[in-house]
Amino acid sequence: MNRIIDQHRRQFLGIATGAAAAGIGVIAFARAETEPQRSQASNASFGAIKQIDAGVLNVGYAEAGPSNGPVAILLHGWPYDIHAFVEVAPILAQAGYRVIIPYLRGYGTTHFLSSETPRNGEPVAMAADIIALMDKLEIKKAVVAGFDWGARTADIIAALWPERCRALVSVSGYLISSQAAGNMPLPPSAELQWWYQFYFATERGRAGYEKYTHDFAKLIWKLASPQWKFDDATFNRSAASLDNRDHVAITIHNYRWRLGLAQGEAKYEHLEKKLAAAPQIEVPTITMEGDANGAPHPEPSAYAKKFSGRYEFRLITGGVGHNLPQEAPQAFAKAVIDADGA
Repeated sequence: MNRIIDQHRRQFLGIATGAAAAGIGVIAFARAETEPQRSQASNASFGAIKQIDAGVLNVGYAEAGPSNGPVAILLHGWPYDIHAFVEVAPILAQAGYRVIIPYLRGYGTTHFLSSETPRNGEPVAMAADIIALMDKLEIKKAVVAGFDWGARTADIIAALWPERCRALVSVSGYLISSQAAGNMPLPPSAELQWWYQFYFATERGRAGYEKYTHDFAKLIWKLASPQWKFDDATFNRSAASLDNRDHVAITIHNYRWRLGLAQGEAKYEHLEKKLAAAPQIEVPTITMEGDANGAPHPEPSAYAKKFSGRYEFRLITGGVGHNLPQEAPQAFAKAVIDADGA
């Protein structure tokens, strides 16, 4: 399998550089990579979605590639869905990976098994969901990769369960936080970028998001990726996933939790204590950023030292915004392969 992956890397993505030559614990400096072909597809689909009971959820997920290949789990963000990876998955499958792309709680066909389970948007709960899914699918280790909420989830998995991670790919880097950190005021210009978080803190905001979910999501897409010219078909394909009956509750709880306005579940308190210490991530990691990301995101220099293993940062140029895997699928797939095999 490693031979297949290496052959694909050489033929299609090019020989890994930078981190490939770096020793464990060496931080590679930022370098820009251009995406030769920006995504133009609007009608691609995953086909049949699989469903499985895992933890407190029945998880809907897409799967591609050989069942015996090394596993890559791709995690989407808000307000996006699994179709952010619709062009990434075939590249990884061709490289020999078994690709698993789950709907997070509150999205698509993923639903809670019990009406009594709290509709908790706490980030660590989402990470625990993925560990439960791996257990159910008998996946011992996987490359975890994502953006937005998905990157935050992948970071938490790598920090708390490093033994389950082959490698990590995280758009916008180290996104682990805590309620205490979330309560620290930011400069006004930074606070402005989080306008929707403050909107969601109000009852008017909750009602507004419930009434205008699709309109709100399309606005976020445009603001977060100002140079991405997606069409209505591309947006509508993903927006359907936001019709999940728990989506609004999960979204509102997530952002209110960050501000300390909503409580998490007691069963996660011991994990939250670990995350509040901002633990270092030891697994091989590539962090990425688009050069036209309009969403709030930290500077790479602010988090580089949080990664103590083999590490590289990649800047993807050419007007790439927040939804990096959908806007630059080749670059994202290359990062997954390189992080795992470099």
